[in-house]
Amino acid sequence: QLQASGGGLVQAGGSLRLSCAASPATFNTAHMGWFRQAPGKEREFVASIVWRDSKARYADSVKGRFTISRSNAKNTMYLQMNTLKPEDTAVYFCARKRPGLDSARMGSYDVWGQGTQVTVSS
Repeated sequence: QLQASGGGLVQAGGSLRLSCAASPATFNTAHMGWFRQAPGKEREFVASIVWRDSKARYADSVKGRFTISRSNAKNTMYLQMNTLKPEDTAVYFCARKRPGLDSARMGSYDVWGQGTQVTVSS
C-alpha cells in the first residue's frame, strides 16, 4: 500500500528526494510521515504532513535541511533532503498515521512502506 523510493548513495552536502507512492485508499485524507532507522538504532521520527493543509512537522535534527510535501492528485508524498550529513545515513520509511495521535510516535502509524536506503559518505 506504500512504496518508498529514491534512496541512494550521496556525498555529504548533497541532496536526495524520496518519494512514497500510495494507493488512493491509503493516502486520501491521511496524515503521513517519514521515519528513519540507522544500523543499531531505533526507528526515529523525521517529518510528517497533514492532508488538509499540508502543515508540516520536523525533527530538530533535520529542520531547515529537509522538506516534506505531498501531491494529493498523485497520491504521493515526498521528502526533499538537502545538505545531507553522514548521520542521515539510514533506511527511510514512509507511513500513514491514524487520526488524532501524535505524529512523532511510531505507534501512531498503522501502514508502513518497505523502506529505502540512504547512505551519505563523508
